[in-house]
Amino acid sequence: MEVQVAPMRAWDDFFPGSDRFARPDFKDISKWNNRVVSNLLYYQTNYLMVAATVVSIVGFLSPLNMLIGGTVVVLVFMGFVWMSHNKDILRKLKKQYPTTFVVAIMLSSYFLISYLGDVMVFMFGITLPLLLMFVHASLRLRNIKNKLENKMEGIGLKKTPMGIILDALEQQEESINKLADYISKVKE
Repeated sequence: MEVQVAPMRAWDDFFPGSDRFARPDFKDISKWNNRVVSNLLYYQTNYLMVAATVVSIVGFLSPLNMLIGGTVVVLVFMGFVWMSHNKDILRKLKKQYPTTFVVAIMLSSYFLISYLGDVMVFMFGITLPLLLMFVHASLRLRNIKNKLENKMEGIGLKKTPMGIILDALEQQEESINKLADYISKVKE
């Protein structure tokens, strides 16, 4: 399947009035996780633009450290994903506690970057965009278009860059399995 770039969502949809934002239900982690995954998929191009802006500003101020920081984070992420596919305990951790898995990647990256270079570049150039994405995805309520687009991504009709990253973190399998079960029940 060919990778497609998701369309840019209107900025007034991305940052609507406060009525489209709500605190997630911290007691229902599964529901919160679904909201975050759905919003990450739906607004991925907007998130990319926000992250590119922050990375560009920090990269302009400190290009070498930003390059080193970005390289370290990518290599650590790929190492963790590879290890989680080869070690059952890491696979279970990644599946049950995706936030813990991402925090472990970020902390490992932080320690490597503190050894190699400037920690502030890591904090502002890499962590800040990820934090902004996570906060927005956690607070933004989903709409009908959001849910429809995510179903298309989940059943494999579309493949986007964020979908590939979420697959690597094993965050879409549950949705796909639920949808496949629903389709099989409808056929019966």
